[in-house]
Amino acid sequence: MLKPVLKPASLRHNEIIALFRQHGFLTMEALAEHFAVTTQTIRRDINALCDADILRRRHGGAELILSARNQPYDMRRINNLEQKAEIGAAVAALIPNSCSVLIGIGTTPEQVALALAKHDHLTVITNNLRAALALSTNQNNQIIVPGGTLRFPNPEILGNDADKLFRNFRADFGIYGVGGVDPDGTLLDFDRMESSSRQALRESCRTQILVTDNSKFGRQAPVRGGHLSDPDILVTDSPLSPALAAMLAGNTRVVVTSQPGGDAGTDDQTTSSAATGNSVMAAIAAGK
Repeated sequence: MLKPVLKPASLRHNEIIALFRQHGFLTMEALAEHFAVTTQTIRRDINALCDADILRRRHGGAELILSARNQPYDMRRINNLEQKAEIGAAVAALIPNSCSVLIGIGTTPEQVALALAKHDHLTVITNNLRAALALSTNQNNQIIVPGGTLRFPNPEILGNDADKLFRNFRADFGIYGVGGVDPDGTLLDFDRMESSSRQALRESCRTQILVTDNSKFGRQAPVRGGHLSDPDILVTDSPLSPALAAMLAGNTRVVVTSQPGGDAGTDDQTTSSAATGNSVMAAIAAGK
């Protein structure tokens, strides 16, 4: 049973998509009750999402259009932007000055890079050109990018050269996103080059940090590539479901950027940024 939650239209569209990813099909009445708005308001929302080829109408409601292709980068960049920025700030709090960082592709890693721009004396290796440009505003940082072909229209370089560059380093931290997370915890991508890039990054760092906002949970993509329990730290904006949290118990530290009511750090699966940062640096000092 969906519980009523009042949301402005821009946020409501993101949450409508997340609900469809979870349930597949929903009626207009169920959505109107959930958001405490009229069915006419929900119908306008559904029409806008259908026009964007995200949903398709069915009798009495709508369903998610499953696609093997990702949305354009600039569209993804503004989806859940506030939550991604909060994730970026939380990750930046874990990263000290004067360390080495691998940053992967995607819009959430870009937000991490923006939050890291005030750090000094970082060595950053990335195939994410938006991340490279964000960090280049501080000339105390060294930015290393691979050669190769730009994956138009995405600001990313993928392929053997980019993977080889990651594997030439043993960085303190590796920060990566994901196309989707299956209910069984499998990490999903939209093509094999994305998955290969993430694997190369993961193999080339001492501490793995996966960053993902709540919209990725239940989101489908065709290529398998790892598991939610792989990273040392998972930074996300909402508490995990009990099933996913159980998969990570004793394996992956979870940092949740916001809790219901704004009480960050009250959930058992949440660890404060300061405490996490201390343990991460202790692990690096021990030569993890």
